[in-house]
Amino acid sequence: MATADLAQAIEENHRALDAFLRGDAEPLKALYSQRDDATIANPFGPPARGWTRVAPTLEHAASYYRDGYATGFERISEYAALDLAYTVEIERYRSKVAGSAEAAPVVVRVTTIFRLEEDGWKIVHRHADPITSSRTPDSVLAH
Repeated sequence: MATADLAQAIEENHRALDAFLRGDAEPLKALYSQRDDATIANPFGPPARGWTRVAPTLEHAASYYRDGYATGFERISEYAALDLAYTVEIERYRSKVAGSAEAAPVVVRVTTIFRLEEDGWKIVHRHADPITSSRTPDSVLAH
């Protein structure tokens, strides 16, 4: 395992989020595996599986952000094996979201799984949601 290469992939992922928060999904898409088992689960819709569904899901999510940038990444956990690695982080941004005229703070918890492929470390799964503090038990009930 090339841990330096993995550290670089994680840093590229963080940099790609700045473009994402300006509405540009392309840098993040470039870091993604294009295989059929790639997945994305974000706050804006159900999980998507396979590159043909992941790519438009990333584009759709990026379209909600404007004039944004990442303000910090708090690493909660990480693990790396020979060809698979993950990070669990709290990501913090400032961005205009949807039709908002004002930039506001955005905080999400994120699990990102990386896989070593022929052309380097690629994101094979990303799950992001806004749950970053304790919630009541009834918050899991479907409405």
